[in-house]
Amino acid sequence: IIQAILFFAVTISIAKLFGLVDYKINIITTTTSIISLSVVFIFWSIIYFGYHIFKNYKETEIQNLKLEASSKEIELNKLKSQLNPHFMFNCMNSIRALVDENPQKAKTAITQLSNILRNTLLMHKNKFITLEDEIILVKDYLELEHIRFEERLSYSFDIDPQTHKHQIPPMIIQTLVENGLKHGIGKIAEGGFIGISSKIVNNCLVIDIVNSGQLGSITNSESGFGIENTMNRLKYLFGDKAKFEIKNLNSTQVISQIKIES
Repeated sequence: IIQAILFFAVTISIAKLFGLVDYKINIITTTTSIISLSVVFIFWSIIYFGYHIFKNYKETEIQNLKLEASSKEIELNKLKSQLNPHFMFNCMNSIRALVDENPQKAKTAITQLSNILRNTLLMHKNKFITLEDEIILVKDYLELEHIRFEERLSYSFDIDPQTHKHQIPPMIIQTLVENGLKHGIGKIAEGGFIGISSKIVNNCLVIDIVNSGQLGSITNSESGFGIENTMNRLKYLFGDKAKFEIKNLNSTQVISQIKIES
């Protein structure tokens, strides 16, 4: 409004300077000149206010994106913080079972656990790690579990060297391996097998975790943590570029599959 008043005053002054307000001049000519100046003013105002509206909109949009990113970061840290206590609980249960049965194996298991925890603490500082580093952790974890399961657990790795440097969330494979051991192999008297493989298919990283067992024998409350945590982390980090699926592969095995587009 203030700008409009000032501009109007300037317009009148210019009009007087050029004699546009001289009453001897035709009123139509004067009116036409003022209308022309008004049009210029309106056009200038549209540009001025349009620019500032657009600028404010972009600043608000950037602020909203920052808040959204901050919210996702908090949620991811929350999901990662759930992994260590859950992981520790399961490992300590495994070691506890060995204390009376085989004290020497229990000592070895504690040493392996300390190595695993040292690695996981380093991993938790990063949002991503290489698949190669994740496989090292999974191998240590399976060696620890093999002490408890003995001949009841067998496992294998088929990791394509082209996938070694691909970035994935820390402990995402380990969580699914742990899930397969607890809810699959752990419930089979004769034990079972777990296999981890990775490959590149159409510029997409594909990770498969196959374990003995059947989904039909697992209740929703039992399988909730590992599956839900995996799905949420993939969603927050990759959005639609990542997919997770778990299903019965056949009558004796379950497959968990992660796909991440490059």
